[in-house]
Amino acid sequence: MRLRNLSVLATAALLVASACNSSGATPAPATTGPGASTVASAPASAPAGNVAVKIGIELPLTGGEAPNGQPTANGVALAISKLTVPGFTITIEQKDDALNGHHDPPTGAANVTALANDPAVLFVVGPYNSNVAQAEIPVSNAAGLMQCSPANTNPGLTKTWGGVDPKTLRPTHPDQIAYVRVATTDDLQGAGGADIAYNVAHAKNAYVVDDTETYGKGLADVFATDFAKLGGTVLKRDGIPTSTTDFTSYITALKGLTGLDYVYYGGVTTSGIGVFRSQMAAQSMASIPFGVGDGAVDGSAATASSFLNLAGADGDANTYGTVAATHDIPNPAQFTTDYKAMFNTEPGSYSAAGYGCTQVFLQALQAVGPADGSDLVKLRADIRAYVADSSHSYDTALGTFSFDAAGDTSQHIISYYGFDAGTKDWKFLQQRDFTANPMQ
Repeated sequence: MRLRNLSVLATAALLVASACNSSGATPAPATTGPGASTVASAPASAPAGNVAVKIGIELPLTGGEAPNGQPTANGVALAISKLTVPGFTITIEQKDDALNGHHDPPTGAANVTALANDPAVLFVVGPYNSNVAQAEIPVSNAAGLMQCSPANTNPGLTKTWGGVDPKTLRPTHPDQIAYVRVATTDDLQGAGGADIAYNVAHAKNAYVVDDTETYGKGLADVFATDFAKLGGTVLKRDGIPTSTTDFTSYITALKGLTGLDYVYYGGVTTSGIGVFRSQMAAQSMASIPFGVGDGAVDGSAATASSFLNLAGADGDANTYGTVAATHDIPNPAQFTTDYKAMFNTEPGSYSAAGYGCTQVFLQALQAVGPADGSDLVKLRADIRAYVADSSHSYDTALGTFSFDAAGDTSQHIISYYGFDAGTKDWKFLQQRDFTANPMQ
């Protein structure tokens, strides 16, 4: 989910916006290792009698995934610093699911277990990666702890996909939702990638590759199917394990593909996508357009460990990316102004999504909190039930939306980006609302 020009809309009337408030949150700093946590403690000035509650963060915050995870966590901290719910002091409990520089599902599941075992944690923002969500959803479902992912896009987390019912991820309470997401799904993002390849880059013959993980393979599969529907031809399809560091043999094979005019890689940057593109450039193939999903739209060329940084000056040319969220939000300057004032840097791709998930929690807490008081068990259960109720809508940094009965957002917009040689960064091209304008 790209952030560059997003804004914060007016929040629900019952939430009080304030630069100095009783929430007690401080910016969420980077953790120091897998599973580490940081608690933003309440200030001494927190009103007496407030109920102390926590919002959890579960994201990859160290190593190669920090360019996405840490700015997303910052979005949560920004929301907590600016918005309050009367009667509550809200602090942050932060967890890191990166292990050896890469997101790790077992670490994520352990983190959510720890968060669930803390009765003060009423809501969790995360995870970032879809295969981590597969490991976490059974845990949060059993605990009745609502999660809001800012970035998961694999369809199978919420709806039948590949013949698998998502209830298999919810064995304890199969008919109860404890997971929602503000990103739309890869059955639309993959279609958007195919739309770029065929109608923006005017490609007819593609090589399609993925990193063999849940997100990357699912995204690449949809791209391949929809590219063919549009009239394109998939010349070759590969899955490359995430442990791969030298892609020379794969790239050399591309030279034998007659008519190749597009390469699409499903996966995240830490799977080696930037290195793949850099090695393409080294073999004089930089002129072939290259497409990625939001797992690699993770910062400018100046951002360490980002796709554009790793692809290099030659590899950055002719690259395209998608983000599973809207770009055209009213008043785009406000969010960036607030974020830069707090963190002294530009927002990240998912900062607004983290902010938006936090607003969902705050608006749910406002709705159920006064009646529940200090009963933390009831608060957690009622927040889960409130967010799972598809009749509720939320005013957020991403605009106004609701969640359907499966936990998916009502916003079905994919934003298209291309590399801008002037700024050395991703440049917004256009967006497509797949509700109003579905692929034919």
